[in-house]
Amino acid sequence: MLDKSAPTSSVRTSGPLAGFRIVEFAGIGPGPFACMMLADMGADVVTLDRIGAKKSMKSVAGRGRKVIELDLKDKAAIAEVLDLLANADALVEGFRPGVMERLGLGPDVVLARNPKLVYGRMTGWGQEGPLANAAGHDINYISITGALAAIGTKEAPVPPLNLVGDFGGGALYLVVGVLAALLEASRSGKGQVVDAAMCDGAASLMSFFFDMTTLGRWTEGRDQNFLDGGAHFYGVYECACGHFVSIGSIEPQFYALLREHAGLNDADFDAQMDRKAWPALKEKLKAVFKSKTREDWCKIMEGTDICFAPVLTMSEATQHPHMVARNVFVERHGVKQPAPAPRFSRTPSAVREPEAAEIAAVTKAWKR
Repeated sequence: MLDKSAPTSSVRTSGPLAGFRIVEFAGIGPGPFACMMLADMGADVVTLDRIGAKKSMKSVAGRGRKVIELDLKDKAAIAEVLDLLANADALVEGFRPGVMERLGLGPDVVLARNPKLVYGRMTGWGQEGPLANAAGHDINYISITGALAAIGTKEAPVPPLNLVGDFGGGALYLVVGVLAALLEASRSGKGQVVDAAMCDGAASLMSFFFDMTTLGRWTEGRDQNFLDGGAHFYGVYECACGHFVSIGSIEPQFYALLREHAGLNDADFDAQMDRKAWPALKEKLKAVFKSKTREDWCKIMEGTDICFAPVLTMSEATQHPHMVARNVFVERHGVKQPAPAPRFSRTPSAVREPEAAEIAAVTKAWKR
């Protein structure tokens, strides 16, 4: 079997998950992102990919794990995978419901071989339900949760990249679920299946807004609430140079600073929380921000309690002084990319470059 990892490197043993062994079945989107996080935190992650798959060492989401090519339609390969899983702590797969079962690698089979294994499943619709076997993408999964309908302009919803479904509601919930199950397994000695569905996670992310609705502080729709662009004091404004800045001056003391630094002496701005006044005040504030460049506004407002920041592109973000000072971005194989997050004081995460190893060698190394 062919291995596509870096030919040589030293294996890092730091990170809060050092010593944990995870088998990832190659996929796209949230699964690889979740496994990137687990690998960044020190887990020994092995990715099983199809023979001939082209995987770039420059892949950000693909960093930090050994990659082994094999044919899952080959019974001999399935036997090798089961041997590998016998000594693993967790498995992560993102196929449609039933695929792993048809391969002979379903939870019943694998957990019978390794009762302590955490079996992580990442899908859009979940393992059951009317849509479980339908195709879909991030935009579809967040559509049925109420999230997409709340994001955008008055005219139409706007897809928030694939941050809400794939990564926020998918990958991060998968990571939390796997870690929680690993913690429980360390006490009970028993593994379990983690069913992480993007529609579940995206709905969960909307909890705050369901709360606000219950309290009568949120109206269904777009561009009419204080966090969806409706309020003049929380939004994005274009500058004279064509670039944009963002403000989030919600609290009265922060709003007072906004008025002071932007010269908002018009008495109309006294009505901060009057929803009826927001449209007119927003138009006035548009004209104010359009009077100076983004650089000018940064000199005036950045670092104050106005809750201000320039709206940067990805390439600009890597050069911002705050991001540079915190080493938020690192370079790997010539590619600038986000560094591991979150940060740990005693067992720091890091971008890992594992040694090359074929499946037999990994299985032997994982023998307990």
